[in-house]
Amino acid sequence: MDRKTSEVPRYEQGPVNDLCREVDAWITTTGVRYFDPLTNMAMLTEEVGEVARIMARRYGQQSEKESDKAKDLGEELADVLFVVLCLANQTGTDLQAAWESRMLKKTARDADRHRENPKLR
Repeated sequence: MDRKTSEVPRYEQGPVNDLCREVDAWITTTGVRYFDPLTNMAMLTEEVGEVARIMARRYGQQSEKESDKAKDLGEELADVLFVVLCLANQTGTDLQAAWESRMLKKTARDADRHRENPKLR
């Protein structure tokens, strides 16, 4: 399902789907239409790269250039989230339901695993 125009399915209420609706409203009023999914995938890759650059230089071993010091990690993470929400809207993915399902699976799978990991002590 490729959504070029705004028509987000009526998902259940929840904070993630509220964000999906907010993005869709922005696309409708300001953004004209969604970019195609492959363009959004390329944009997501670009935004994740910007997050990686900040992480490598600010928290990793690479030195941070003076021009990078003003970059805001929160803004870059929000850019990633925005494109993810666009992709969910375009593909008809109920991200709230997917999130809840994923958290249940992770909790069941990892309930004891991390407690027993000596690397985390």
